Amino acid sequence: MRTIITNDFSHPLAERSVVTIGNFDGVHRGHREIFRQVTERARELSATSVVVTFSPHPLRVLQPDNRRFCLITTDEQKRELIAENDIDLLLVIPFTREFAAVTAEDFVRRVLHACLGVRFLVIGHDYAFGRGREGNEPFLVQMGQELAFDVKVLEPVGDGGMLFSSSVVRRLVADGAVVDALQILGRCHRVCGQVVHGREIGRSLGFPTANIVTHNELIPGDGVYAVWVSVLGELLMGACSIGINPTFEGGRHTIEVFLFDFSSDLYGQDVVVHFVEKIRDIIRFPDVSALVSQISADVASVRRILAAGLPMEKR
Repeated sequence: MRTIITNDFSHPLAERSVVTIGNFDGVHRGHREIFRQVTERARELSATSVVVTFSPHPLRVLQPDNRRFCLITTDEQKRELIAENDIDLLLVIPFTREFAAVTAEDFVRRVLHACLGVRFLVIGHDYAFGRGREGNEPFLVQMGQELAFDVKVLEPVGDGGMLFSSSVVRRLVADGAVVDALQILGRCHRVCGQVVHGREIGRSLGFPTANIVTHNELIPGDGVYAVWVSVLGELLMGACSIGINPTFEGGRHTIEVFLFDFSSDLYGQDVVVHFVEKIRDIIRFPDVSALVSQISADVASVRRILAAGLPMEKR
């Protein structure tokens, strides 16, 4: 997959293409169905399959004070996940207030028609773009008749009565319901980060933990989780604690992972934490002995959960 980051549309990027447009935060199962339809139609038309997205997310520009909004994936994660869907070209448009003022008609003529040579456009059922969200289904059908491209609007995609939605994923993960989030994402929610020095409380208790700093915005709600951890080319079992350890005073909000059957030095290493299931809330213990006893029970619970073979991905 080629990735082009530009707001210069004066030169053609494709002779003929099948295109979809969206934010695609989380790249969930609904998004993957859109990509499947794009690539399928592109093969039929001998055209380039194209995903058009924006960075930063438009809400970051249009609602900069909205601190409750958290992205599911970083830009890098989103690119990697889109690339897994056999897309030929990812066009990332830098989103600014000036770009937000571009009309839907101007966007269709300059970007989709002149720059990408669109022959077929696929969009989700609730997506519209351009100033004032003018780029809705009736408008696109009209523009398609003028500029010789067809439009397909996908019906809502879901499973078992649950619609696949980025906003629902955000709520589920924030609530710690990572098992339910997997049903929409099609994979465990992932947090990428780097191992740094912490207070080393876990080491003093006999359970040395990796303290992780991350650029991910959407962190599961406070609690203890069964996780898989990708590190140094291995996939390892682990228990992850998120929150402020209330048993010890003066702590910060941290993400700490205890890796099972692993003893190598991880400081400075990049890791990916895959959240499988929440096993309990964070609580204050009366003493260190009670905490150690609970950690031992947590480790046993996590081993059982991960040994049961719960899927990391759902297609």
